[in-house]
Amino acid sequence: MMVNASDILNASILIVDDQEVNVSLLGQLLRESGYVRVASTMSPREVCELHRKNRYDLILLDLQMPGMDGFQVMEGLKTNDADGYLPVIVITAQPGHKLRALQAGAKDFISKPFDLIEVKTRIRNMLEVRLLYKKFENYNKVLEQTVLERTAELRESEARYRSLTELASDWYWEQDEKGNFTKVSGPVLEMLGLQVDSIAGNTGGFQTQGWNESQREELRATIAARQPFLDFVFSRNNADGSQQKFQVSGEPIFNQSARFIGYRGIGIELDAGNSKGKASKGVNDVASA
Repeated sequence: MMVNASDILNASILIVDDQEVNVSLLGQLLRESGYVRVASTMSPREVCELHRKNRYDLILLDLQMPGMDGFQVMEGLKTNDADGYLPVIVITAQPGHKLRALQAGAKDFISKPFDLIEVKTRIRNMLEVRLLYKKFENYNKVLEQTVLERTAELRESEARYRSLTELASDWYWEQDEKGNFTKVSGPVLEMLGLQVDSIAGNTGGFQTQGWNESQREELRATIAARQPFLDFVFSRNNADGSQQKFQVSGEPIFNQSARFIGYRGIGIELDAGNSKGKASKGVNDVASA
């Protein structure tokens, strides 16, 4: 993050001094140095309002002024400076005021009588720091806004994904690395009459007889290998002689460290003539197998 010469020369500067000769001298010095946005006032009471309107990059502030001195001006600036950075270089002929001014919030000082080389150097250095501060602040705002936008996009994408899976299938499920259910959505909740937290880690009580064992072994091997599966079809023979067929798709889930943390997937019952409740129970049986 850099500040170039044109940025510095285009910075906005306010000169505050009750002595016209000092205002003229500093103004001439700045313009001859290439600064193009230089303003001035001889009234210290105007400074806070001017800064509120113009947000100066630098204020050259004389400390010794009648009616309202530079210390009082700085206190006023603190109350309306929204960015928390007081862009002030104080001008003083009193050596004892320098430390007090810095403690009051000034960023630097210029001594009277003026050393023109020192004045130009301190102004340029101060502006470079000030503009870097503003760039960094703006960068943080942009970064924060980008994070908020990306988070909103991700949530919207997840919502669309969940909505589509629920519309396109009889159930949506997620399991942890041990095979315990951690999330189930869609009609399966109503079919089973259970809550998600009672499903997680508990598949006891579901029908486990009648499954095609070769198909189950194939699905177990796929899951054990941490492989995705698409439209895997398996079947179950019920006690009454009827047969149910199910189609399930799933994918392994990995965290940012590439560690396996579970599976998620969708499924439907292919035999529409049978009970959806039985279909849902069957999925819990096989996915937990």
